[in-house]
Amino acid sequence: MTRRCRRTRGGHVEDCFSASGTTLLFDCMEHRIGTSLRRRDRHNSLLTQPCAVSCPMSLVAYGGILTIPALPPHCAPPSMQSTQLLDSDSGVTTADSKKLALGGDHQDALDARFGGRDARAKLERRLVWKLDMRMAILIVMYILNYIDRNNASAARLRGFESDLHLGGQDLATLLSILYVGYILMQIPSNMFLNRIGKPSVYLPGCMVIWGVISALTGVTTKGFVGALLTRFFLGFVQAAFFPGALFLLSKWYTKKELGVRIALLSYGNIISIAFNSLLAIGILDAMQGKLGHAAWRWLFYLEGAATVLCAVAAIFVLPDFPETTRWLTDKERALAMHRMAADFAGISDQEDTKTAGHLDGLRLAAADWTVWWLAVALASNVLSLSFNAYFPTLTQTLGFDSTMTLVLSAPPFLWAAIEAFAVSRHSDVVQERFWHITIPLLVGILGFVIAMSTMNVVARYISLFLMAQPYAGFVIFYAWIINSFPRPPSKRAVALAGINAFAQFGNIAGSYIWKSDWEPTFRVSYIICSSCQGLAIVMLWFFRRHLKGLNEGFDRAEETGKVARGFRYVL
Repeated sequence: MTRRCRRTRGGHVEDCFSASGTTLLFDCMEHRIGTSLRRRDRHNSLLTQPCAVSCPMSLVAYGGILTIPALPPHCAPPSMQSTQLLDSDSGVTTADSKKLALGGDHQDALDARFGGRDARAKLERRLVWKLDMRMAILIVMYILNYIDRNNASAARLRGFESDLHLGGQDLATLLSILYVGYILMQIPSNMFLNRIGKPSVYLPGCMVIWGVISALTGVTTKGFVGALLTRFFLGFVQAAFFPGALFLLSKWYTKKELGVRIALLSYGNIISIAFNSLLAIGILDAMQGKLGHAAWRWLFYLEGAATVLCAVAAIFVLPDFPETTRWLTDKERALAMHRMAADFAGISDQEDTKTAGHLDGLRLAAADWTVWWLAVALASNVLSLSFNAYFPTLTQTLGFDSTMTLVLSAPPFLWAAIEAFAVSRHSDVVQERFWHITIPLLVGILGFVIAMSTMNVVARYISLFLMAQPYAGFVIFYAWIINSFPRPPSKRAVALAGINAFAQFGNIAGSYIWKSDWEPTFRVSYIICSSCQGLAIVMLWFFRRHLKGLNEGFDRAEETGKVARGFRYVL
């Protein structure tokens, strides 16, 4: 059973180990042998337990990770004295995890387990390729997630408002009520997903339900109240997908791979923004009056049916977590777990989950001020991107007919998708996040300034391209969140869901800042969006300074020779 140590003052540290016996995560200064140490859950902490015998070593922990350079034999916890396997069939022992954390010859030891460096590299390429092929269905799921979320905006083109007798702010309320359910469900959903460890069942199961709810919107005859209820429950169920998909990616991909994968996942969002209106107009034009139903009802029927079919296929395609996926070979499973352990100083998600319980993750995330800080920053960013729901309206200010307006709405987001992939890939390669987020946001602010300053057709269309570029920074933002809360996984699951849920307040507010009274310049709307992006940049700058300070603390500890080279936060 996990025990906690008490915090004391002094010059040394009593011997406390994580579940693997190799890593300490504390937020404290030096402590004295013979006393107990209390683990403070301030930033990415692990539950720890003390060694039964005090050992003559002096260690320092500075609010992050502390790696032990050497352990006397009598101090090794039972998990390190034995040859217990991480996976009973993998042939990879806990001792290998120790080598991963201690640096030294960990790479040679790991290579030897898989038949040498070349064989390990070949196996890793095959593993990542298999993952990429299966994870690709998340892009399709995200496209349908966004389409089902925004088809009410398209339905207004063919009598949705008049048939349901909507007026005033009713449509804006229908658009925003979805995010109320979305906010309420995200944290419980990710906690449940982390507990059951079966995303291949859970995420498609939720997708089937939201597809059915979306289709039922087409049979709504109760006016505003009926549409309001279906929109609320649609958001309630859709809340499981995006934070769940991010959590699933974080279980499989290392820091150097994650940004690109999140960018590819976000293609679903960006592509759906680009083509949702064109797809909708095709259905609305072709299905008007078919079988006695209005075209807008067919829009909900057909898009809901497509969602259900995709969900059924996803059950057989999506992976679970490394320790629960059945189609992996024993070596692939061992390598998948060791890749993630090596990415965080030898502590695997599986070990960490055993040490920190699921409710502990909620407590850790709620007590961490950086979770709330990033939640406000992301909400500010999301509000500034609220123009995407009204992009055809903004494009219509150029003065073209409805068909040409929808055609012209696509290229800015296609370019944004290309840029998001390129910037995310470069961010992964150089392992830098802040400037890769900030520069696209500054480009977006330039687009807002141009749009509010002139009604020239060419200048305003160029501004639409610039306004779409912050999506590259938005994608990298999520990668930075995952990198900043790596352990324990229960905390990472809650932090991801909580930050994303809080950010939806930006979507709710954003539904009301594009008033028809402010057409055609939308000057006030653009000022609000520019201010929100500026606020996000400032908040992320302070967050970067915080992480840099933690990294400098690690550097000072390592310069004393008391700890080996260990984990660093990505800045």
